[in-house]
Amino acid sequence: MKTNTWRLPHPLVLLFFMLCLAGLASYVIPAGQFARTMMDGRERVVEGSFQFVASDPLNLMELLMAIPLGFKSAVDIIFIVLASGIMFGFMHRSGALEHSVAGMIRRIGLERRTMLVVLLTFVFGMFGVFIGYENNIALIPIAALISLAIGGDLLLAAGISVGAITVGFALSPVNPYTVGTGHRLAELPLFSGAEFRALWCLIGLGIMAYFNVRYFNAVLRNPEKSLGFGLSTEGFQLSKPLQEYKSTLTHRWVMGSFVLGIVLLLYGVFVWNWYINQLSALFCGLAILMGLIQRLSMQEFGEVALRSVAEVAPGAFMVGFAASIRIALETAQLSDTIAFYLSESLKSLPLYASAVAMTFGQSLMNFVIPSGSGQALATLPVMIPVGELLGLTRQTTVLAFQIGDGVTNLINPALGGLVAMLSLCRVPFDRWLKFIFWPFLWVYLMSLMAVVISVAIGYGPF
Repeated sequence: MKTNTWRLPHPLVLLFFMLCLAGLASYVIPAGQFARTMMDGRERVVEGSFQFVASDPLNLMELLMAIPLGFKSAVDIIFIVLASGIMFGFMHRSGALEHSVAGMIRRIGLERRTMLVVLLTFVFGMFGVFIGYENNIALIPIAALISLAIGGDLLLAAGISVGAITVGFALSPVNPYTVGTGHRLAELPLFSGAEFRALWCLIGLGIMAYFNVRYFNAVLRNPEKSLGFGLSTEGFQLSKPLQEYKSTLTHRWVMGSFVLGIVLLLYGVFVWNWYINQLSALFCGLAILMGLIQRLSMQEFGEVALRSVAEVAPGAFMVGFAASIRIALETAQLSDTIAFYLSESLKSLPLYASAVAMTFGQSLMNFVIPSGSGQALATLPVMIPVGELLGLTRQTTVLAFQIGDGVTNLINPALGGLVAMLSLCRVPFDRWLKFIFWPFLWVYLMSLMAVVISVAIGYGPF
């Protein structure tokens, strides 16, 4: 008997609908803009400068032009997806990662695999806290290999890696893109009040770990009913029993080069202020080094690289397409108008309600401006004086922005980094939403509680 079950459209179709919605909005929402000025080398909004301008709704050509322009604006993220995919292609060709994971699980023991899920959730979460978001994209396949090796599936792998990295990045007490930019705009000491934010970050990662373990236990009880059932795991599964794995000198050299690359990545991010393009270059260099260690022929070099590109190309394409929505809104000059209306709607609300509504509003803006620092530069110069007018400390306003921007990254199809990392796990967006809905809801409610408490204690300084 045939049953009709509703499911989300393919992520590409969903993004196209959002792009069309942005085009329709240009005929309904008036265009407007804030004046901007350069400060400390960055463009920021001038407080109280908003004015409506002549609307110029997007025609069909302008709407379609947003697609190639979106790809152009996201080229750095697109390439890091390709570069990390190529690097792991060479690593997979060597068998080094498979042998390393098998050896680790053999030493820990399958009877401790639940503890391993909790531990990995916090480890990946700490990468999100301290390193960033897209910077961690090369680590995602490791979670997939470990998850399958201990009896989990690709959704568990995404929860351990993508979910934890996103929560850690969203609630990080030292996030340079949201907290750092917010503190500079609010003229607060950089990363001040970190202890309060660190507490809620750990609670958020604890919630993510709880749901990962709960899902893992459900998969172990009934693998056929898991959300990951039927997804391709080729290249992620261990090819033989654990006791049969024995590392060779080539395996150790390849893994050693990867570990050395991660150390260099950490040093580059923290000391040399590396970002996406430098990391892409690092991954390309590691791919070449791993190929040389394996003594691949020139023909094999090309085949491994192109096969790896083919595997990650869908995710890279989605990143570029997601950026087209932001381009469409900027072309129609709607982003500033939405920020202005949002700030005006808060002025009549009582204190606690205004703080919660500000968080909701920033969550909405995150679907319009997925970039954390970009959203900060567009909204905080407006929100900070509004918050002071309502009686909120600047620290609370920055916290509301951080939570509103960050936590919704868990469900934002317009966020290129999320789409790319899910693609590396081979997890369709509709299955991800089913998996992440309850963790997202609990982390979001917990975060709203943090905002309310910050109002109650006068989280400062002003």
